Amino acid sequence: MRVVELWRYPVKSMQGERLDAAEIGAQGIVGDRQWAIVDGTTGLALTARREPALLFAAARRNDDDTVTIDLPDGSTAMSDDDLSRWLGRPVSLQRAGTAGTYEIAVDFEDEAGSEWVQWTGPDDTFHDSARARVSILSTGSIRDWDRRRFRANVIVDGEDGEEDRLVGSQVAVGGCRLDIVKAIDRCVMTTRPQPGGIERDLDVLRTINAERRSLLAVGAGVVTTGAVAVGDEVVDAPPA
Repeated sequence: MRVVELWRYPVKSMQGERLDAAEIGAQGIVGDRQWAIVDGTTGLALTARREPALLFAAARRNDDDTVTIDLPDGSTAMSDDDLSRWLGRPVSLQRAGTAGTYEIAVDFEDEAGSEWVQWTGPDDTFHDSARARVSILSTGSIRDWDRRRFRANVIVDGEDGEEDRLVGSQVAVGGCRLDIVKAIDRCVMTTRPQPGGIERDLDVLRTINAERRSLLAVGAGVVTTGAVAVGDEVVDAPPA
């Protein structure tokens, strides 16, 4: 398999950046999920599970390690007040440094009537899991869905499910080594509308649940940091 696309998502649940090359650090792609919008009342790190509007904003990481957020109306958010007016609640943009708390509806078919459960993520990034810092998804597994539904960092050319066979192994990609620790459980995020004609579609998650046991893409921890670029080959790298 070879890398065909690289993606960084600086602010959790917002649109991200397609890259030609990236540096993989201990937390994953440098700058990925390093910011989140935090609810001023509940203290929760907001995601598009609870606040689907987030997917209609776009974030990009700047050279000085700050982030710029473009709102759906074309304006640039200059402050927490701008973000609060947009979302209609008091919120703040926060940099990773303390663990984020997230929530999800147990029943994606009836979110309004569902119980919502919470969990705490790692304290150095706004990834959902401390174990999986880089996500990898094959073009075959994407099928005819829009790949933005799955927000993977690394898209590789491969057959449907080919990346699943990497779980439990280590791979080298460019100058980094990754430990493929798990298949990724999917949630209602995959069904959310997004810019560019991506409509709300519950059948996406229904299909993943029925045909793939709710799993799509794999998550990796970082063993050795280094650069990765489009065109790099994914090769087995047995632990020394």
